[in-house]
Amino acid sequence: MAQSRELEERHLANTGSASLSVRWVQGFPKQDVHFVNDSTICYPSGNFVIFINIETKKKTVLQCMNGIVGVVATNIPYEVVAFSDRKLKPLIYVYSFPELTRRTKLKGNVLLDYTLLSFSYCGTYLASYSSLPEFEFAVWNWESSVILCKKSQLGVDVSQMTFNPMNWHQLCLSSPSSVTVWTVERSNEEHYLKAKSIKLPMEDGSIFDEKDLIFPSSLPKDLIYGPVLPMSAIAGLVGKEAETFRPKDDLYPLLHPTMHCWTPTNDLYVGCEEGHLLVINGENWKVTILNKIEDRLPMDERNFISPATLVYQKGGVLASGIDGFVYSFIIKDSYYKVEDFLQVEEPVEHLMFSPNYKSLLIQTDKGSVYIYTFGEEPTLNKILEACDGKFQSVDFITPGNKHCMTLTHSGEVCIWSMEDGACVSRIYLKISATVLACSPSSFSAAVGTVGGSVHYLDLWDTKSPQAIHKAFVSESSVQHLLYDQRGMYLLVGTSEGYIFVINANPSSMFQILGFVGRSKLQIFTLPKILPQVSTSIADQRGRMIDEIIHKFLYEIEHPLSSAVLDFKSKRVYGFCKEVPYICSYLLPEQGHSGICILKPHQKVQCKHYGPGMLSLSPHGSWLLSRAKCGTLCIRDINTLETFVSCRSHSHQGHGIQSVRISLDGQNILVNGREDGTLVYLRWRRLGGILSTETLNYCQQLLTIMSNTMAEENNYLSMAQSDSSSLVSVSEHTINENVSLSIDSSQEALLLQVDNTKEIPWIQQKNQEALRMEIKLFSNKRREIKTGMKELAKTVLNMMEENETVDNIAKLEQREFGLDLEELERLHDESEEEIEKIKKDVEMHNLAKRYLAELIKEECWNSMAVKGRALKCFHIPCVVENFPMKERTDEELKKLKRVLQQKKIETECLKLRKEIVEFQPTKTLVKKHHEEDDEEEEDDVAVKDTNLPNYMFGSQSTDFGIHASLLSSQLELHSREEKINQIILLKDIIYKVKTAFNNEFDAAYKQKEFEIARIKERNVRIQEIILDLELQEPVWQPEFDDHEKPERTLVVENSEIAAQKYVNPWRKVKAELTAVHILEEGLLARGPDTRRRALMDMMGGVLEVKKEDILRMVIPPPAFIAKPDALWSEEEKKQFRDYEKKVKDLNEERDKYRKSLEAELRKLQNSIQESTQNFDDYLKRLFQRRVKAEIVVNQEELKINNLMFSLLLDEEINSRETFLNNYLTRKQEEKDQTSEAIKKAREDLDVYKEQYDNLLAEDKVLDRSFKKEFSEIPTHQVDMLYKLFKRRPRIPKPKVHSDAASTVPFGERPESGKLNKDAFAQLMKGMDDMDNINNMPEGLDPSVWEHFCMTRRVKVENEQKVKQKAAGLVEMVAFLRRRVEEDDKVQQEIEKVFQELILLQEEKVKFQLNLTIQILLKQGQVELENFQLFLEYSDAILINKHIIEDLNSVIRSQGHKKVTSMMESKDIHKGIFQIEWEHKKMEMEMEDLNQKAWDIQMLFFSRERQKYLSEPNYETLIAVQIGIMEETIAVLDKTHKKNVENCKNLLKKLVKFGNQKDVANYTLSCNLREELVAVSERKDICHALGPKLTCEKIAKKRYENMMQQQKLTNISKEQAEQILILQAEVERLRMKTFPALVPM
Repeated sequence: MAQSRELEERHLANTGSASLSVRWVQGFPKQDVHFVNDSTICYPSGNFVIFINIETKKKTVLQCMNGIVGVVATNIPYEVVAFSDRKLKPLIYVYSFPELTRRTKLKGNVLLDYTLLSFSYCGTYLASYSSLPEFEFAVWNWESSVILCKKSQLGVDVSQMTFNPMNWHQLCLSSPSSVTVWTVERSNEEHYLKAKSIKLPMEDGSIFDEKDLIFPSSLPKDLIYGPVLPMSAIAGLVGKEAETFRPKDDLYPLLHPTMHCWTPTNDLYVGCEEGHLLVINGENWKVTILNKIEDRLPMDERNFISPATLVYQKGGVLASGIDGFVYSFIIKDSYYKVEDFLQVEEPVEHLMFSPNYKSLLIQTDKGSVYIYTFGEEPTLNKILEACDGKFQSVDFITPGNKHCMTLTHSGEVCIWSMEDGACVSRIYLKISATVLACSPSSFSAAVGTVGGSVHYLDLWDTKSPQAIHKAFVSESSVQHLLYDQRGMYLLVGTSEGYIFVINANPSSMFQILGFVGRSKLQIFTLPKILPQVSTSIADQRGRMIDEIIHKFLYEIEHPLSSAVLDFKSKRVYGFCKEVPYICSYLLPEQGHSGICILKPHQKVQCKHYGPGMLSLSPHGSWLLSRAKCGTLCIRDINTLETFVSCRSHSHQGHGIQSVRISLDGQNILVNGREDGTLVYLRWRRLGGILSTETLNYCQQLLTIMSNTMAEENNYLSMAQSDSSSLVSVSEHTINENVSLSIDSSQEALLLQVDNTKEIPWIQQKNQEALRMEIKLFSNKRREIKTGMKELAKTVLNMMEENETVDNIAKLEQREFGLDLEELERLHDESEEEIEKIKKDVEMHNLAKRYLAELIKEECWNSMAVKGRALKCFHIPCVVENFPMKERTDEELKKLKRVLQQKKIETECLKLRKEIVEFQPTKTLVKKHHEEDDEEEEDDVAVKDTNLPNYMFGSQSTDFGIHASLLSSQLELHSREEKINQIILLKDIIYKVKTAFNNEFDAAYKQKEFEIARIKERNVRIQEIILDLELQEPVWQPEFDDHEKPERTLVVENSEIAAQKYVNPWRKVKAELTAVHILEEGLLARGPDTRRRALMDMMGGVLEVKKEDILRMVIPPPAFIAKPDALWSEEEKKQFRDYEKKVKDLNEERDKYRKSLEAELRKLQNSIQESTQNFDDYLKRLFQRRVKAEIVVNQEELKINNLMFSLLLDEEINSRETFLNNYLTRKQEEKDQTSEAIKKAREDLDVYKEQYDNLLAEDKVLDRSFKKEFSEIPTHQVDMLYKLFKRRPRIPKPKVHSDAASTVPFGERPESGKLNKDAFAQLMKGMDDMDNINNMPEGLDPSVWEHFCMTRRVKVENEQKVKQKAAGLVEMVAFLRRRVEEDDKVQQEIEKVFQELILLQEEKVKFQLNLTIQILLKQGQVELENFQLFLEYSDAILINKHIIEDLNSVIRSQGHKKVTSMMESKDIHKGIFQIEWEHKKMEMEMEDLNQKAWDIQMLFFSRERQKYLSEPNYETLIAVQIGIMEETIAVLDKTHKKNVENCKNLLKKLVKFGNQKDVANYTLSCNLREELVAVSERKDICHALGPKLTCEKIAKKRYENMMQQQKLTNISKEQAEQILILQAEVERLRMKTFPALVPM
C-alpha cells in the first residue's frame, strides 16, 4: 500500500506543472541521537532524518519516502546512516553522508516493524531486531544487502543492542529481564549465531545458586516411600518445559537491567533498575556485583538509584539518572566510587561520546541536546533546545516571508526564522493551549486555550513577544481561531458549538461583538460597519441577530468533516466524513427562510483516507486538503483537480494537524499531529500564471491593508512603550460586588459576584440580561410574592382546623400540598425507591436460597444414607452412622468389570489346577473327580480368607465381608492390579459402612419403638399422678436435631424473631376465615339440652368408674350443723351410717391409692429397664462403630498406599518419558552437530585445497622468475629479482597522542574498509615502483613492462594468500568449536543413558519392593534399649506366641536338666542298656542313610521342584499361560500384519520388476551400442600405445617444453653462428672477388 501511494504521489508530481520542496524541518528527538562523524549528529523526526553540524548548527534533512522513520543507526568509519520505515513489511535504507545518496536497500522477512539497529565498529555488518510477531535478530552485510544469519526469539522484547567495539563477532542484547551475548561464528561464507544467556543475581544482590534441573544430584534418598524424583516429573511435564520448570516457591525476582556498555577487555558493565552496577567477565561470562564506596554525604538530598544510560570512559563509566546529573563512576577492582561530573537542567536520557572522544553528547528526556567539550576549559553548549511538547498549531507572521510561530499544548509559543528555521524567541503562557492564529492586519496573534480563554500577543518585536490581553469567552475549550482576509474580525469556535465574533484590531481592545449558535451548515455575513454598530447587532444575551448578519441554514446529503466558502460567496467546498469525496455546492442567489437543501455541484474522489480538512489559499484560487494519510494536496478551486501533492507526514503519525500558507502563496507550513514535526515547504516549480496571480493578490491586499496595519502597529508600538495603556485585564472580571436590591423586603433578589472569580463573557451577558429582566418585572414579582404569602397563611389555618375535626373527616397531610406535580413526583420517587429496595431484598434472598439449595443438594439430597446420630437415654453416649452417597453408574460398571475379571481368573486357576493335578489313570479320575472338585471349590473359596488377619491387613471379615476376590498384598506389581485392588477395597468400605448402617437403622427403629412405648406408658403415668395428686415430673424422651437432622432444614414460625409482614387484604381474609370457621363450629354443635340434663341429673357421667373413688365425697347429713345434744336417735343412727360409709370409702381410697402407686412404680421400672437395655445395646453398637471405623481407616490406608504407589509410578513414567524425549532431542542435536562437522570438514578441505593451489601458484611464480627472464644477462636478472622481492612501505595512520590518551578502545581490529584502503595504498605504491625512473640501466623497456606486470601479479597473489590464510585459520577454529559442541552433546547423551539405566533400576526395585499393611496385636515388645529404630533391614517379624513358647521350652529344659542331674547317680546302671541302644541306633542310621540315598537317586524334575517350592504355583502358571496367550495373540497379529505387508511388498516388487525388465531391455539395447563404442575406443587406445595418466601427460608436456626451449636456445646459437659464418664467407668472397678498376 505504501509503495502504491508513493508511486501515485510521484506520478502526480511528475504529471503536474508544479512541485514542492522541503526547505527545512523542525522537530525534536524522541529516540537516541547519534554521531555521524566528529562534527555531525543526527536523529529521526517524523518522515525525516535531521542532521546537525554541532559547530555551525546547520541542519540537513533526509526524507523517508515510505512514511515515518523507524529506528536509526550510524556507521562512523563508512559515514553512512541506516534507518527503517514503518510500513507493512518494512525496509532498511542505508544512505551515505554528506552526499545523502542511497547506498543500498535491505529487505527482510519482518512483517511489522524494526525496533533496534546497530552497526559494527569495524566491517560492513549491521544488526537488526524486530518486534511482533517474529522478534527476529538478524546480522546483515549491508554492502552486499544479504542476511548473513538470523534467529527468532519469540516473546523477547529487547531494549538495547550493541556490537563489541573490539570484536564484531560479539553482540550484547539486553532487555528489562535478561542479558544475552550473541556470538557470530563464520566459516568461509557461512555465518552462525550462538547465544549465551547471562545468569543475573537476585534483587537483593545475592547470587542465586542454580541447580541442575535435568539431572539433579542433591535429591534425598527415601528408603521407605520409594525414589525421590525432580519437580518436573512430579508435575508430570515431559516436554521442553520440564528443562526449565521451577515451582512457584522456588522462583526469585532477579535484577532488571536498564543499560549496558562494552569495555576494551571485552567485559560488560550493566546498570540495573535496583541501583546495582554489574560487571560481566568477557571470558567466562560470570557476573560480579560492584560495591559502592560511600566517602561523602549525598548533596541536596540526591539519591542516585538506577542509571538511565551508561558510556565507557577510561577508568570507569559515565552514568545519568532522572535527577538531571551526570555521574562519573571510578571503578577499581570490584569497587566503584561515584562523583558528580556535570549538572544539566533536565533529566538526562542518553549519553554518547564523539568518535574522537573529545566531546560528550547529552540528550534530555525533553529532547534537548547538549555538547560537553573536554579540554583545559570544558564547555557545555546547547545544540538543540526542544520545545515543551508537540506542536499544536502553527501560523505565519504577516506577510509570511520572515517569521512563523508555533504553539505547544503547555502554552509555549516560539517564533522561528523562515530563512534557516532558527528559534528567534520564546514566550511561556503557562496554560493548556489548543490553537494559534496570527492577524493579517497587525503584528498580533491569538492563542486559544482549553479553559475557553483567548490570549493576545504583541509581535511588534519578534525577539521579545508579550502577552497584552486576555478574553474569557466561554468555559468550554477553544477549538478554532480564524481571521478574515483583511484581519478585521476574529472568529472563535468552541467545543460547545458557539462561534464568537471579535474585533481583531488591538485599538478596539479586541472587543467581543457577539456569538452565533451551532448548526449543521450555516452561512452568515459580517459587514464592514459592524464595529460601529456593535450595540445593535446582538441581543441582550450576546447572540447576534440573524437579519443583520444574513444568516442562512443549509442541509446536505453527506456529513462533512470540514467546509470552506469561496471568496465570492457562491460556492461551498466540503470534505465528506464517511465517503472519500470532495464536493462543491452552489449557493442559491436569492435568500430563503428555513433550511435549504444543497445538491453537490462537483464531486471528486480524493486519495485521502480518514476524515480530512479543507482550507483556502489567501488569494482564494487554491483548495488545500489534508487527512490522516499525511499527504497535502493542492487543488484548483474551479476544477478540484490536484496539481501538486506532497507527503510530508504519514498515517503512522496520524497525519497532518494543520496547514498554513503565506499571503504571497510561496511558503507553506505543515504540522504533524503526533510526530511533532514542522515542515517548511517552498515551491520548486510553479507555473507563471499561478505565481503571478498569487503575487498580485498579495501586493493588492497589502496595499489595501497598509493604512490599517500602520495604525494598528503604531498602536502596538505605543502600547509596548507604555504598558499601562494596554493592561492585561479581562473585561469580564468584575472588580466589585454587584448587588441589586428590588426593595427593602427580605424577598428581594440579591445578586452577588465574587470579585476574585473570572466569569466568561457569555455568562456575564446572561447575568446582565437577567438583571434587566428582574428590573423590568419587579412590580409583577412583588404582587406574586404577596399572593403566595396570603395563600400560605390560608393553608396553615386550614391545617390547624383539620387537626380539631374527627378522624373520619380529617384530611391527610399530603392533601394540603398545592404543588400536585411535586407531590406526585415525590410519591413516584418513593415508590421507585421502595421497588428498588424490594428488588434488592428479593435478589439477596434469591441468592441465599440458591446457596441453601446448593448446600442442601450437595450435603443432603445427594446422600443415599443421610447422616444422623443416636443418643442414649441415660448416659452421654452418641453413635453416628456413616453418611453415604449413591454409587455412580461408572463406579458400578468398573466394579462389575473387576468382579467379572476376578471370576474369570478364579476359573482359570481351577482349570490350571486340574491340568497340573491330572493323573493318567482314568478310573482314578472318575473315582475322585467329584471329591476333587469339591475340595478345589472349598480351597478357592477360602484361599484368601484362610490368611491370618495380620497378613490380610484389615479386619473387614469381622463384618461378614467376602474378601476372597482381593489379591494378596505381595502380588500387587502391575498398575492394573493396583487399580482393581483399589476398586475392590472401595467396595469393601462401602459394604462395611452399609452393614453398620443396617445395624444403626435397626437401633434407630428400636429407639423409635421405645419412645412410642414410653409415650403410651406416660399417658397412664400421667393419669395416676393426676389421681394421686403428686408433683412428680413425667420423663418423656424426644429425638433432638442430631437424631432427626431433617428438622434443621425446616424453619418453624417460632424461630423467626421478626414480625411477619401481612398484606392488608390477607389480614382481612384471615379475619373472615376465622369468623366463618366459628360459625360452622356452632352450627355443627347443635342444641346442648342433652348435655345440660346429664350434668344436672348424674354429674355429667352415665356410670361411676373405679378411678372416681378418689374424687368421691359422701355428703354429710343436714343436721350435722346442730349440736350433738339436739340430735335425735334417727339422726344419730344416720350419723353412724355416715361415719361407716366414710370409713369404708377411706379404706377403699387407701386400697386404690396403694394399687395406683404400685402400678406407677411398675411402669417407671419397666421404662427404666427398657431404656437401660437400649443404652446397653447402643454401647455395644458404639463399639461396633469404632470397629467399623477402624476397618474403614485400615482399608483407606491401603488405598492411600496404593494411590501413592500409582502416583509414584506415574512420576517415574513421566521422568522416563522426559528422558526419552530429551534423549531424542539430543540425538537430533547430535545429528545436526555431526552434519555440521561433516560440512565444515568438507568446506575446510575444499578451502585448504584452494589455499594450497594458491600457495603453489605463488611458489611457482617465485621459482619461474629467472626462467622467464633467462634471455637477459644474469646480473640484470639478479637485480630484477631483488626488485621483485621488494614491496612498497605502507605508511600507518598516525595516531595523535591526545587522541590515543582520550580514546579508550585504542586501535581496533582491521575492518574490510581498512583492508581495502591498505590494498589501494599498496597498489599505489606499486604504481610508484613501476615508474620508468626505477628501471635499471641498460634494461629493455619491454622487459621492464613484463617485469612490472609479473611483480604485480605476484603481489596480488600474495594478498590473496594472506586472505586465504586468515580464512583458513577461522575455518579451523570453527571446526574445532563444532567438534567441542559435538563432544558435549555426546557426553549429555551418555549422561541421559546412565540416568535412564538408574531410573529403570529404581523402577524395577520400586515395583518389587511393595508396601504391605500388617495388623499387630498390642503387647510387650522386647528391645535391647529404649531407642526407636526406623531401619529394620536385618529384623525378622515374628509372633509374640513364639517368644512365649520359647520361654516355656526353656523352663521345661531347666527342669529336665535338674532331673538328669539327679539321675546321673544311677548312670552306671544303664551302661549295658545304653550300649545296646547305641548299636540299635547305628543300625537304624545305616537303614536311614540307605533310604536317603535311594531318595536322592529318585528322578525329580524342575517342574516338580518348582511346584513344591512355589507357594502360589497356580497363580504363576496362570500368569505364564496368560503371557503366552498374549504373546501368541501378538505374534499371530504380527504374523498376519507381516504377511499382509509381504503381499503388498510382493505386489510392489512384481510391479517394480516389470518396470526393471523394461528398463533392462532398454539398457541392453543401449549397452550393445556402448560396447561397440567402447571397443572402438579400446582399439584407438591400443593403437596409441600404453595408457596415459595425468602425471605422465604433465611430465611429457614438461619434457617437451624443456626440449623445445633447449632446441630454441640451440637454434638461436646456431643462427648466431650461421650469421657469423655468413659474414666470414662474405668477407672471404669479397676478398677473392676480382677488383675491376676503371680506367
